[in-house]
Amino acid sequence: MAKHTQVILIDDLDGGEANETVTFAIDGTSYEIDLSDSNAKRLREALSPFVSGARRADSGQARGRRRGAGGGGQRAMTREKSAEIRAWAKAHGHPVSERGRIAASIVQAYEEAH
Repeated sequence: MAKHTQVILIDDLDGGEANETVTFAIDGTSYEIDLSDSNAKRLREALSPFVSGARRADSGQARGRRRGAGGGGQRAMTREKSAEIRAWAKAHGHPVSERGRIAASIVQAYEEAH
């Protein structure tokens, strides 16, 4: 007895027929989405300016693991330590963002002051 299995992709955006599965990642999480040719083109066009300004991640790095302030091989710091450094930096006139990586120069200034 012969058996034939057919897989039909459904576009995850509009419910129509999909032609491909597109894989992408952001913030350490990988995603897959089934898309028609036109929706896949839209996704690629929307991401194009970000992709062209980015660098490829080293495939040997652990995915989803973030480095702490300073990056570059420094140990990851706790949220409490990060908040403490941000508060100190603001109080001493250093420009520091509310989120994300703290510049190594600010971390160094904080450590020298303590």
